[in-house]
Amino acid sequence: MLQGKHIVLGITGGIAAYKSAQLTRLLKKRGARVSVVMTESAKQFITPLTFASLTGDAVYDDLWQNRSSADSNITHINLTREADAMLIAPCTANTMAKIAHGMADDLLTNLVLARDSSRCPLAIAPAMNMQMWANPATQRNLKLIKHDGIHVFGPASGEQACGEVGDGRMLEAAELAQAIESLFVTQSLKGKKVLITAGPTFEAIDPVRGLTNRSSGKMGYALAHAAACAGAQVTLVSGPTHLDTPFQVTRVDVESAQGMLDACLQYSSQSDIFIAVAAVADWRTANVATHKIKKQDDNDVPMLTFVQNPDILQTIASRNNPPYCVGFAAETEHLIEFGQRKRLKKGIPLLIANNGPAAFGADDNQVVLLDDAGIHELPKQSKISLAHTLVAEIAQRLN
Repeated sequence: MLQGKHIVLGITGGIAAYKSAQLTRLLKKRGARVSVVMTESAKQFITPLTFASLTGDAVYDDLWQNRSSADSNITHINLTREADAMLIAPCTANTMAKIAHGMADDLLTNLVLARDSSRCPLAIAPAMNMQMWANPATQRNLKLIKHDGIHVFGPASGEQACGEVGDGRMLEAAELAQAIESLFVTQSLKGKKVLITAGPTFEAIDPVRGLTNRSSGKMGYALAHAAACAGAQVTLVSGPTHLDTPFQVTRVDVESAQGMLDACLQYSSQSDIFIAVAAVADWRTANVATHKIKKQDDNDVPMLTFVQNPDILQTIASRNNPPYCVGFAAETEHLIEFGQRKRLKKGIPLLIANNGPAAFGADDNQVVLLDDAGIHELPKQSKISLAHTLVAEIAQRLN
């Protein structure tokens, strides 16, 4: 979502400015062009040279500087005219007050006033002491800022540089890199509640062994992020993975298919959409051994009896007044035939079929959408990009 986007990154005087260096790197890695604007106070915490090295461009820190000696561009006017979005991270209580009341006494606050809000959205990432954040003046300023259509990312709660613990920490760089993507996504699911399953399940054989599969969870996590970017309230029921929870997503960790079903039954009645992405084990052992099964001799092979796991998607789809249900099918052959058969058996309006072995663990995927209207093949693309495409497809069908 950030490929080719021009981001103006404002940095003000807070200890969290060190996170902005990592944020700059992440934005660049995602294909964005980053123009950094620093206040005088910000330069007390981190040097302009750091950001010039990371971006490959000059850092803007003077209201009176032109963008080059060869032109007459007025920086505080033209910099945001070319930008696709503006983010101030960290944004101190002082800068919040200036923004709320239209003050412009440096380059950064002049840029805030001079930007075209219809084409250059502005977001801030507050960072300050917990008492400063809780102060009634700051909270009044926060309301004014939100009323003006400015996006507010955070703050988080936790240990602060001063040693106190509470609200006021700036979000981490990875969270902000995800959050800024929402500025470029149509809010097609605003007000909707979305339930998503992701990852593998693990079915215990004994206390140290179990049955699982090669699903990494990347597709489900990408969909959770994309749905949150589209304005949805997202609950992610996840099997065992090493992935970080997407920004603004509520994560529920489970292990077995039964655990996943229990969680889905709890949240599905309050959901508008259910997307079953997880690669759920079809079977489990009938009896889980209390202790580790020991090998007695070379010819001793334990006999395991399996029973079928519950079908989570079919269970949710068959409930009274179910959410809009979307299934995934990871096949190894006859993709269309097996996918359509699965969709009709489960009684769901949309199924997304792909080649399981090719998708497991990979960063890209190619899928086919199957619904009552027929077959819709999508091109191979990154799972992140595909997730945004699928959310748009789901929103269109839902509406």
